Amino acid sequence: MRVELTAKPYNLDTEGIKWVKDTIADMTIEEKIGQLFINMGSERTEEYLTGVLNNYHIGGVRYNPGMAEEVYEQNKILQENSKIPLLIAANTEAGGNGACKDGTYVGVEVKIAATNDTKYAYEMGRVSGVEAAAIGCNWSFAPIVDINRNWRNPIIATRTWSGDVDKTIALSLAYMKGIQESGIAPAAKHFPGDGIDERDQHLSFSVNPYSTEEWDATFGKVYGTLFDAGLPSIMAGHISLPEYVKHFNPEATVQDQILPATLNKYILTDLLRDKMGFNGLVVTDASHMVAMTSAMKRQDMLPTAIAAGSDLFLFFNDPDEDFQWMLDGYNNGIITDERLEEALTRILGTKAALGLHKKAKTEILPSKEEAMAKIGLAENKAIAVEVADKAITLVKNNQNIFPISPEKTKRVLLVNVEGHKGGFGAMIGGEAVRPVDTLKGILEAEGFEVSIWESTEERINKLPEEERAAAVANVYAQKRPIKELIAAYDLIINVASVQPNTDQRIQWPASKGTPDIPFYVHEIPTIFVSVQAPNHLADVPQVQTYINTYDSKDFTLQALVNKMVGRSEFTGISPVDAFCGFLDTRY
Repeated sequence: MRVELTAKPYNLDTEGIKWVKDTIADMTIEEKIGQLFINMGSERTEEYLTGVLNNYHIGGVRYNPGMAEEVYEQNKILQENSKIPLLIAANTEAGGNGACKDGTYVGVEVKIAATNDTKYAYEMGRVSGVEAAAIGCNWSFAPIVDINRNWRNPIIATRTWSGDVDKTIALSLAYMKGIQESGIAPAAKHFPGDGIDERDQHLSFSVNPYSTEEWDATFGKVYGTLFDAGLPSIMAGHISLPEYVKHFNPEATVQDQILPATLNKYILTDLLRDKMGFNGLVVTDASHMVAMTSAMKRQDMLPTAIAAGSDLFLFFNDPDEDFQWMLDGYNNGIITDERLEEALTRILGTKAALGLHKKAKTEILPSKEEAMAKIGLAENKAIAVEVADKAITLVKNNQNIFPISPEKTKRVLLVNVEGHKGGFGAMIGGEAVRPVDTLKGILEAEGFEVSIWESTEERINKLPEEERAAAVANVYAQKRPIKELIAAYDLIINVASVQPNTDQRIQWPASKGTPDIPFYVHEIPTIFVSVQAPNHLADVPQVQTYINTYDSKDFTLQALVNKMVGRSEFTGISPVDAFCGFLDTRY
């Protein structure tokens, strides 16, 4: 497909087109190959950064998070020492905190959608753009435009807007408008679309099983609308789309059908370019994810991604190895001259569309003083508080429990509900302050007497090691009369803090008859609150009052209490099926 630089999303004038063509013509083959890579920096020293630029001639970076000042200095070094201006990307999926740690969090996408107001998607984009641009970013791997129709999906539970196509379009367009006002190019992800499978492409293969007709009416409609609006770039996901592969090649093998989009010419060229007419830039999702790395040998995978239609390859494994394999792929004819020229034209065209070719290297970033003055502004933080108030969703309320008050239910028991505790989260100690601890203080300020349940596991872990085995063996004998529970508490609030980017499922303890599991919903007034993943009704269908807050920020938990005591109304509307498609979760 020929790249139209005068058309959207580039809209270049004669000067811009000349810069693109002249720059490409002036490159060595090593520089051309280097432009295909987006690097994830391992450190921020000038020696390291200039070394990457000089040795690998990279087209851009997506860096590790850091404080605004250190990211600014990093990006300044990069732009001032790069022969060709760089694309510098951030994951501003929830606000400026995706660009720097001290940036402004506005809200995860599902929380924004629960406000039922596109104004907040625009504000999330605007704040993201202001803060990211201030510290030298010009590209964002957002918005996430996947469609959440499988509550078991571990990737996008909170990270995408909705299960509704039109809502997804409206919010994505608003976000695009907000972030582009600061000169940031958004990259919608993850084409051809996540949210239908329940597997994690970081760890396994992932498939979008929709028929061509279903895909056209859903993901195709979303992306097509964004293309019409001038979307500059997309991130291709390591997600297969078998039905469209068979559409273009009825004789396609099973291996062709399950090949992820990032490596699949039928998806990136035949569908995306030829059928849909997308003229913009395509970057792969991270190349260390199993759905990509296990599809073929890495030395074949690198050039295959470019040959299939990806313009940029996200992250080195070993830089020397990957660079050589990409160069070998060109020398061996896997990447043709025509395909390489097309990719480079899109890469340079995007840089020109951002105006990078018009600025001196020392002028690409604003002054440091000007930049720091735009980070974490009070008026932007106030938007997050407003979002929390409007987004908190009373999903299910089959009992007359609100408003709660110390007069009616003075003695409150908070029960901490957890998910899988393994992996890096367990190694670094998890949450510094648990949501139940924060809620305890807020409720006590309202006049409640609040206790936090100490689980059987917690109690056993405090015992001398030689006593633990006997205590575990005695777990099932821990039951006690129901009347003791009723006599001790007037209200129990279960607080589930389960990270959404896991399997999302609640991990119940082995003990029975204790408050850990809400078996007592007909014995004592019970409220179940999920402060992360919005799909926990699948695990607690018996609860009669269920609330989603979508995050556990202090201001969100304060807004929650304001609603429970009747100080404000529950106004959030769930943008996903919080009942998870089950009948029993509703009753």
